[in-house]
Amino acid sequence: MATVPVTDATFEQEVKNSPIPVVVDFWAEWCGPCRMIGPALEELSEQYRGRVKIAKVNVDENPEMAARLGVRGIPALFLFKNGQVISNRAGAAPKAALQSWIDSAL
Repeated sequence: MATVPVTDATFEQEVKNSPIPVVVDFWAEWCGPCRMIGPALEELSEQYRGRVKIAKVNVDENPEMAARLGVRGIPALFLFKNGQVISNRAGAAPKAALQSWIDSAL
């Protein structure tokens, strides 16, 4: 399973109603640090297949959910479990740090 593109319109269904935890990456095309963590998130989506969904929300095309969650800078990562935010972090990080963050939050 690759990362899942999510829009303001599909956020409720893909994230809040997901039967498994969801990491949501708020990003944009022009954001260098966002592009840096993209490959790590793709790898993690394979590693956590069936246990954690990795979703990506382009903030330029879908500003509503980012505004609702108070995203002020990107990349911004939010971990949802049972429809609620249980953890979040901002900024780029290496794959190992992202994996550690996901594991500690679960």
